[in-house]
Amino acid sequence: MGVFYRAPEPGAKPFVAEGDLITRGQQVAIIEAMKLMIPVEADASGRVLEILVADGTPVEHGQPLLTVATGDADRAGPGR
Repeated sequence: MGVFYRAPEPGAKPFVAEGDLITRGQQVAIIEAMKLMIPVEADASGRVLEILVADGTPVEHGQPLLTVATGDADRAGPGR
């Protein structure tokens, strides 16, 4: 379990917002777990449709964090 953060620090611009185009491997969030800040990278390229978790919310391993509409070039599924 960890805590989901949309931005690198309080008051900073979020890594991504709904409607943004992202690429596979791009950092989209941070999870704080056991006092470590773990970057979350997109596993698919596409457009962010929805951010499913509020900033500062506890999350579980494998929980979907956002949905991504992928194009024909990248069919790996939703970003997590």
